Amino acid sequence: MSAIAFREQVHEFLAKALTPDLRRECADQTGVFAEPALARRWLAILYRQGWAAPGWPVEYGGTGWPPLWRHIWEHECAEAGTPVLPGMGLQMCGPVLMKYGTEAQKEYFLPRILSGEDYWCQGYSEPQAGSDLAALQCRAELVEGTYVINGSKIWTTHAHAANWIFLLVRTSNSGRPQQGITFLLCPMDSVGVTVRPIASMSGDHEINQVFLDGVRVPDGNRVGDENQGWEIAKYLLTFERSGGAKSARVKTILRRARSLASRAIRHGLPVIEDSDFRRRLAEAEMAQAVLEATEWKLLMSRQAGSPVQDVTASILKLRGSELIQEAACVAMEAAGQRGIVAHSHSAQGELVDWDHEVSWPAARYLNARADTIFGGSSEIQRDILARRLLDG
Repeated sequence: MSAIAFREQVHEFLAKALTPDLRRECADQTGVFAEPALARRWLAILYRQGWAAPGWPVEYGGTGWPPLWRHIWEHECAEAGTPVLPGMGLQMCGPVLMKYGTEAQKEYFLPRILSGEDYWCQGYSEPQAGSDLAALQCRAELVEGTYVINGSKIWTTHAHAANWIFLLVRTSNSGRPQQGITFLLCPMDSVGVTVRPIASMSGDHEINQVFLDGVRVPDGNRVGDENQGWEIAKYLLTFERSGGAKSARVKTILRRARSLASRAIRHGLPVIEDSDFRRRLAEAEMAQAVLEATEWKLLMSRQAGSPVQDVTASILKLRGSELIQEAACVAMEAAGQRGIVAHSHSAQGELVDWDHEVSWPAARYLNARADTIFGGSSEIQRDILARRLLDG
């Protein structure tokens, strides 16, 4: 099938699968990922279609699509406004298990990730170890074939809905800090696991702090060798930082901002008529086009069989995060002060005139403040680029 024919097939599927009620619910989502209930509904639809895991090989239940088709799929989904599925299971834990997991782990976990039976969260950051991941202190001690875990994780997306968490834990203090880290899988209903919600300033509940007090995990839930966690973590982060079509997310926000600006009236004229606004919108749209071209360059590299390098992943993470924030700023400018008021009311459950049309930019703007922090802060990405590209 040609790429054009595949795009048409995707169009036809999305037109039928993305029902009006799903579209309305998607329009209200301002977080990075769809709310858990919506994500589960959409994943069930994709699972029935056989399209739940575009990046997985066929032998594990994936589509086996070539990189070009995956890119088309991601962009078409973003253009259509489909729910953004959390990546902790499908895009992160799944590929890690395929590379480092035992046959028993693959046989058990991969089908459950694919079907949505298991909903995963990521236990990396800690109160004193966010971007400096090697400083983590959550400790696991192996006692008679069982790891006993004590510590906490923070900024844990959707931990309140997940039934599994993959964890980086410290199992040794010898050598460099990176050498004493191990990758474990832990059920969220284990005795000693406590989840405490953290409310975002946008009003969303996406993130949490997870406390682990004497949590016991069998050594069969260790992925890879003991103290191999740093290698596995770096492998996983290439998927977190390069996965998804960030340019399509930016384009979607800018398209909605342009639409809002054409209807919002300020000083007796549509906002789109303001020359300063048009300039800022045009600059953001040009930057989005450059980001998309970079994604296509990465796609061509993948087509040729080259692996994703941490430098490329850092470039996409850095620039994509910045442009998502810039697009949110443009949308906020289109909404103006009325958007702030509307968001304040809607966050409290109150209805105001033209509520959703002007309230979403403020929620998106506030939520996007975290884009340059999670998944590796912009400072960390610049450090990676400097060390890889400038040190020779």
